[in-house]
Amino acid sequence: MNLVAPLRQRFYRWALRGKTVEASPIVLTQRRIYVLPTRAGLAYAASLAVMLVGAINYGLSLGHAFVFLLTGLGIAAILATFRNLARLRITPGRAEPVFAGDTAFFGLVLHNPRPDSRPELRLRAGNGAAVAVNVPGGDCIEAALPVPAAQRGWLPLPRVTLETSYPLGLVRAWAYAVPALNCLVYPRPAPLAPPLPLGDGGRTGGLRQSGGGDDFAGLRSHQPGDPRQHVAWKAAARHPEGELLTKTFAGESARTLWLDWERLPPGLDDESRLSLLARWVCDAHGAGLAWGLRLPGRSLKPASGAVHYHRCLQALALHGSN
Repeated sequence: MNLVAPLRQRFYRWALRGKTVEASPIVLTQRRIYVLPTRAGLAYAASLAVMLVGAINYGLSLGHAFVFLLTGLGIAAILATFRNLARLRITPGRAEPVFAGDTAFFGLVLHNPRPDSRPELRLRAGNGAAVAVNVPGGDCIEAALPVPAAQRGWLPLPRVTLETSYPLGLVRAWAYAVPALNCLVYPRPAPLAPPLPLGDGGRTGGLRQSGGGDDFAGLRSHQPGDPRQHVAWKAAARHPEGELLTKTFAGESARTLWLDWERLPPGLDDESRLSLLARWVCDAHGAGLAWGLRLPGRSLKPASGAVHYHRCLQALALHGSN
């Protein structure tokens, strides 16, 4: 039976005093900073012990002085490592929405009230990758912590570990924090989806053309969600930096269609429907169309633009949640 994981969770709860979310700003006081020797620190202490025994055995006064000098250096390193974290102030930053399956980046702002800098700080959210930062004296910086976004909905920032072994690497000082910060995770767009229901008119609306045509209007930079059939592959191949470009067509903005939950193919479960609607929302936005969205118990009027695009994706992300 593995007892390490439960003991570790109990230690986390004890270290955070049972708090699941902390109000900002979070200040790393001395009561929440922990210090333990590293492997290099243990080897350093063992070397000092051996040297001290040798100095005593042979009565070497110079050896005693050397051991005491190195001991003082080690104690000073412990204090310097502890001080590198002490009184650091943390406030939540920004977390831009992402699609499920991508990596969410949570911004944390680190404020350094001291005049001297704090080098070689490492931050890690949950079991994510560590981010190394240096905080200038009397200034602040924002660190972006990566967290995998596995499913749609609100993704809270997991427990954050702040650590440092500066300056000599003999000891490791660390602290925990749980700032109140969430990231909205949109449903992952279906990789294989039928085309937009542009010809689906009738009672639910479908496509409405009000003038304009499909004449080629120009090229613009490719954006996530642009329809693949609108990517100008030849132009991208000729581009000196290989940048992807998307074709735009005159009259597209005059089109309106409805993306209706009830008119999706039968037999799909809720997550598949949300994934398919997310794909259509991305495609409609990339094509410059105006579209409406109908979900069970909610309807968004036809519109276009970035604000409507994110409103629709947010409605899909939070569908069925309280």
